[in-house]
Amino acid sequence: MTSAEAVLTAESAPAAPASASVGPVPGATPPRTPLVARAAAELIGSALLVAVVVGSGIQATELTKDVGLQLLANSTATVFGLGILILLLGPVSGAHFNPVVTLAEWWTARRGGAGVTSREVAVYLPAQIIGAIAGAILADAMFGEPLVKWSTHDRSAGHLLLGEVVATAGLILLIFGLARANRLQFAPVAVASYIGAAYWFTSSTSFANPAVTIGRAFTDTFAGIAPGSLAGFIGMQLIGGVVGLALVALIFMPGRSAE
Repeated sequence: MTSAEAVLTAESAPAAPASASVGPVPGATPPRTPLVARAAAELIGSALLVAVVVGSGIQATELTKDVGLQLLANSTATVFGLGILILLLGPVSGAHFNPVVTLAEWWTARRGGAGVTSREVAVYLPAQIIGAIAGAILADAMFGEPLVKWSTHDRSAGHLLLGEVVATAGLILLIFGLARANRLQFAPVAVASYIGAAYWFTSSTSFANPAVTIGRAFTDTFAGIAPGSLAGFIGMQLIGGVVGLALVALIFMPGRSAE
């Protein structure tokens, strides 16, 4: 039913020796990549991510009436799809596909870390949202569903909102924790695995992404969310992002040298 999303950011890493070949760290935002290319990567990546989530949900409901099997099929397709998209597009844009990740990286950049600028945020966020909407429409088109039909799947219950806080906080903790620990090369597997697990251990099935949440409102299928539930979900995702950054600051607190 849900999506994941997710994506990658980078914080500062030790400088490479002059003799070493310089290339983008998987999940990092390469500074020399043209902004138009990064925007295209975010738009296409977000579109394909939502197409995977929505399309696999439609396929699952056509193959079985067992809700458990439907969720298993949906989560498995999302794990593989997300991992591939991060691996492919991470070296171009950082493979955020997620406004919360982009805003979190912008915040760390303001505080002296590496990350996106305000101008890049202004480009990334619309690209992610437009891509997510396009991905939902594409999935509906592939399965002969109405191209745009507002979802009737209400997700406004309080326990679901709590699930979104937990799912998003965990995603931000994972991504920025990997960056602090200089382990971003494991991001494609780690982020996809986390999202797959969060499908099952969170009550909301881990949307954890405002752009994907908006896109899924455009399809009245297995993965949809009613427009009336958008504000609550997106608000909780933003809160989860703040909680995730606070946990990163607490757990990965820089050590102090002994006097």
